[in-house]
Amino acid sequence: MIEWLQTIPAGVIYLVVGLIIGLESVGIPLPGEIMLVSAGVAASQDIVNPIALGCVAAFGAIVGDSIGYAIGRRYGRALLAWLGRKMPKHFGPKPVGEAEKAFDRWGAWAVFGGRFVALLRILAGPLAGILGMPYPKFLIANATGGIVWAGVVTTVAYVFGLVAEAWIHRFSWLALIVTVLIGGLIVYVVKRRARKSAAAEEAAAAESETETPVR
Repeated sequence: MIEWLQTIPAGVIYLVVGLIIGLESVGIPLPGEIMLVSAGVAASQDIVNPIALGCVAAFGAIVGDSIGYAIGRRYGRALLAWLGRKMPKHFGPKPVGEAEKAFDRWGAWAVFGGRFVALLRILAGPLAGILGMPYPKFLIANATGGIVWAGVVTTVAYVFGLVAEAWIHRFSWLALIVTVLIGGLIVYVVKRRARKSAAAEEAAAAESETETPVR
């Protein structure tokens, strides 16, 4: 990825990163965070400026979420039902239901924290509009979440790129392989815990549905 980014002008990288993050925030399943991480690592190689990259990412996130909010407010459930038929993995009853539960429980915090969760990053804007969250309240949560998310992801990717480069020079490919394995293990553990949590919730829901009130 880095070798490929080195062949592209910095202005084009900013534009692509901002556009993909913006479209993802509107509600289109795109790898916005992956693009930002790749560009952040590229910043550690002096391909792009990390501060400018973070600003572009935050701008794309805020504008995209606001557009998603407007679409959700205008077209609402009909659009969500259509997307559910086209992309059930991202917009089916189960993922949408989970996102709605988060909104019901956390409100504006779901918009802020949703920046760091893949599913809510896609659905936060449209769902906030559908559920009628006041726009000023949404905008504050959206802007702060977008700025914090873009800053954290860009910084982590930038620092990781510097560390990875130092490790490669010092320990050759062995250190890089260990890093990748550790990262893969962390992802596996997180996904396993998420599956267990989802299974427990489904079991609890099924149990509550089977119970009948005593008259």
